[in-house]
Amino acid sequence: MYPQLEKCTPKMKLTDLAIKKAKPKDKPYKLSDGDGLYLLIHPNGGRYWRFKYRANGKEKLLAFGTYPEVSLSDAREKRLANRKLVAAEKDPAALKKQKKLVEKIITENTFENIAREWHENKKGAWTGRHPVTVMKKLEGDLFPDLGQRPISEITAPELLAVIRKVEARGALDMAKRALQITGQIFRYAIQTGRAARDPSADLKGALKTVKTKHHAFLREQELPEYLVKLEAYDGHTLTKLALKMVLLTFVRSVELRGARWEEIDFDKQEWRIPAERMKMKELHIVPLAKQTIALLHEIHQHTGHREHVFANQHQPRSIMSENTLLFALYRMGYHSRATAHGFRSTASTILNEHGFRPDVIERQLAHSERDNVRGAYNHAEYLPERRKMMQWWADYIQNIASTGGSNVIPLKQVKT
Repeated sequence: MYPQLEKCTPKMKLTDLAIKKAKPKDKPYKLSDGDGLYLLIHPNGGRYWRFKYRANGKEKLLAFGTYPEVSLSDAREKRLANRKLVAAEKDPAALKKQKKLVEKIITENTFENIAREWHENKKGAWTGRHPVTVMKKLEGDLFPDLGQRPISEITAPELLAVIRKVEARGALDMAKRALQITGQIFRYAIQTGRAARDPSADLKGALKTVKTKHHAFLREQELPEYLVKLEAYDGHTLTKLALKMVLLTFVRSVELRGARWEEIDFDKQEWRIPAERMKMKELHIVPLAKQTIALLHEIHQHTGHREHVFANQHQPRSIMSENTLLFALYRMGYHSRATAHGFRSTASTILNEHGFRPDVIERQLAHSERDNVRGAYNHAEYLPERRKMMQWWADYIQNIASTGGSNVIPLKQVKT
């Protein structure tokens, strides 16, 4: 059966005066206004609006609030609205329950709540301070404006306005990362049934372009002079050895400075950098040429009793400062001309020019770009060719140092 209206009663309708004069009794009693609306008066003096109707053969009640907070005229408006629902064969109580459920879901599924849930699920796979860094971005840039918004109601223009505030600080890279984080959160909300779409996808191309900053690096013709200056460097010995090491291995500065002796395998002639120290969070193998092995033995005389290969000279339990190598290059006259990171570009350019396969070079550089067609990263990929290449590179550097570049070994002469 469909919901049914209470029949109108012939009794006189209520007035505000009648309500005010009504006194509490020992038991609750009703003052009817007709058409299912009445005021229930409790012994404690409380006055409660009720609307009675029938649905599916059962009598049902709706609460409209208390008098005088809900006035007589307000109660009558509510009665009229709900009688229209009943006339349209809808159950007001069921609709009210459904509305409360939707409101509860919306309240619980705010951007902040879902973002924190996403963060909790993801942080176990992150390393170092990355979980803290992500949460700081959320709390500093996103939660103030989006935190209490239902995630399903956030629009692309609204999201862009928030990201624009980050851009306005000149933090273009941070704005890009903030947008990437929101995209991951929205996709998580979609996967868990709390959102229908990801508005961050609509903002592709909307942010200001981050100008790529290229690290200064030396060209092939500049290496002979550099090696002479490096050999004559009169600064701290460990700094000089670190500059030699970064040239021979062309790893990132942070990977070099954080090197531990336990990562070096002299027998296998390999340096295995663990995943947590790599940019792409994958184990990376650096084949060690005979010159690099000799260099490591020399370094071992200085820091072999320490955990780190390049221990900080002032705080031996810490690693070499990130500015140490840069300031050494400045001291050698290479301000704005070279950086420790730039030796990666130097090696890549020269190795490509001397005929080594780009795939082999890119794998040794452990670049973040990966070819999706070729599948997952394999830390031992091209390892035989990489061993050959790293020995050629060390021979190449040694020849430049001893001959000024006039006796570089051609690729075809390098023995495998």
